[in-house]
Amino acid sequence: QVQLVESGGGLVQAGGSLRLSCAASGRTFSRYAMGWFRQAPGKEREFVAAISWSGGMIRYVDSVKGRFTISRDNAKNTVYLQMNSLKPEDTAVYYCAAGTIGGSSKEGHYDYWGQGTQVTVSS
Repeated sequence: QVQLVESGGGLVQAGGSLRLSCAASGRTFSRYAMGWFRQAPGKEREFVAAISWSGGMIRYVDSVKGRFTISRDNAKNTVYLQMNSLKPEDTAVYYCAAGTIGGSSKEGHYDYWGQGTQVTVSS
């Protein structure tokens, strides 16, 4: 069992930066692949970024490549999403998730989900 708690969301102007954190409970965090997803108002939840348990495999959705960076610190049971050059279209609730297939963009490959943190980017 893994419990996930996101933090770091907020309101930022376009062009600004935020760093999201996802703290995981449990001693087996290092065995899990981690992902970030987001859901904008009126839209389906979409994949943003994923990282394997070792950090050796990383994947991003095309719309965030070059702007977002996913990383993890297994000693701290935490995964991060550094978001730079934010755009209004990045506005969404951001969720972290834990699963067993490294680098997956599919929601069905993730077994545990956090409650989400709101990111709002003003123009």
